[in-house]
Amino acid sequence: MPKHFLMCRPDFFTVEYAINPWMDPEAGADRDVAIRQWEGLKAAYEDLGHQVSLIDPIEGLPDMVFAANGATVVNGRVYGARFAFAERGPEGPAYLRWFAERGYPTHEPQHVNEGEGDFLTLDEVVLAGTGFRTDVSAHLEAQEYLGRPVISLKLVDPRFYHLDTALFPLDGKNVAYYPGAFSAGSQEVLRRLFPDAVLATARDAEVLGLNAVSDGTNVVINAEAMDLQLELKRRGYEVVPVDLSELRKAGGGPKCCTLEIRGEN
Repeated sequence: MPKHFLMCRPDFFTVEYAINPWMDPEAGADRDVAIRQWEGLKAAYEDLGHQVSLIDPIEGLPDMVFAANGATVVNGRVYGARFAFAERGPEGPAYLRWFAERGYPTHEPQHVNEGEGDFLTLDEVVLAGTGFRTDVSAHLEAQEYLGRPVISLKLVDPRFYHLDTALFPLDGKNVAYYPGAFSAGSQEVLRRLFPDAVLATARDAEVLGLNAVSDGTNVVINAEAMDLQLELKRRGYEVVPVDLSELRKAGGGPKCCTLEIRGEN
């Protein structure tokens, strides 16, 4: 089934502050290269038959390109984001306003959460990350508003500060993940829930290979994650490699740039 994605063109992208281990303001980033790479990602989605809507970028918000952090949408209901760092604070209201103006029911959050960065939706449950950005109290808030069971997972490696840097849904029932990003207890939860999961190597996790987007058949993934691509092909998935190396300088990959709109209003 075609999916509907919301994206934000990186017209104001730069690395001018450091709020995660990937960011180095002294090294900076090349905005023109980032835009070309982002355009390649958008084209990949459209070539696969998916719909892409756009939110206007806002000057002074260089990380707004990472649309996944802007909200979580389940059954057409929008749970807004409330960012942990002041540098990204205005993004939450901007994304919530975009949805409200188009008639979606929205909920302004009371607790810190960074949208689909830490909430990943499957058919029956929502997997929710905590440990670095999203407050565990937001997991209950999201469950109450979205009406879907939320399962908390603790992240322990600061390189994988959002759940979507360490895990992605392959379809509505299975996932791929890097065990080393999670606490011992959360690793056990994942083993019990997903005994047939795809396990990524440290090498592929370190190039944000798990910051991928799957439609159940095709997986759009960072090109450098070679072992993970081979395993996905072995499992029968079509792999669509993309180059987002410039955006990775701010800690982002394909999924970070992609907010899925599940269920239309």
